[in-house]
Amino acid sequence: MNYTIEGEPLPVVICNLDANETMITEKGAMSWMTPNMNMETTSNGGIGKMFGRAFSGESMFQNRYTAMGGPGMIAFASSFPGCIRAFQIGAGQEIVAQKSAFLASTAGVELSIFFQKRLGSGLFGGEGFIMQRLSGNGLVFLEFDGYIKEYELAAGQQLVIDTGYLAAMTSSCQIDIQTVPGFKNAVFGGEGLFNTVVTGPGRIWLQSMPVSQLAGAIRPFMPSGN
Repeated sequence: MNYTIEGEPLPVVICNLDANETMITEKGAMSWMTPNMNMETTSNGGIGKMFGRAFSGESMFQNRYTAMGGPGMIAFASSFPGCIRAFQIGAGQEIVAQKSAFLASTAGVELSIFFQKRLGSGLFGGEGFIMQRLSGNGLVFLEFDGYIKEYELAAGQQLVIDTGYLAAMTSSCQIDIQTVPGFKNAVFGGEGLFNTVVTGPGRIWLQSMPVSQLAGAIRPFMPSGN
């Protein structure tokens, strides 16, 4: 399988499959395809994995698209202005990503829940608590919001991130949620009550326009119902 990613900031990934190759997608991710792409809706792992995907922000069922009788083509478009990135998943190459980042993958990639280790702080830390873990073996396409900035963290090196701006990280990184210090800072600072702290070693991907931030920015300009 080969692919191209085109059209940022409204990107689409176009995948050219060999005969009998399969792509896994979430509900509604397919944008266009050749007629020989056969679709099958599946639980892809049983009841446990179905509810796990739902809890991590994805649909309970997944769609499998297979090129039948020869090469096929299928395209997946991003649902929000931003970036589509490809990641090779394998042993020691697991990725932890924000909820709803998963767009499509080859058949060997597994999607599961990633919980922030400190349950108490995670429950109050918002989006940093539940993320997605991509494991197994294969190629996965993730969609991020806005511009993406990458950092390579050395062992013990930390970065403090406003909740929602962490798009993805390698599984070698550690994540924690901490409260904003100082009562006045937390209440009047306008930055929320919690920050996400990521500790290396590993690579992180930060996004410049989380959907939640955009929604908050335009909410005052939306007409209210009467």
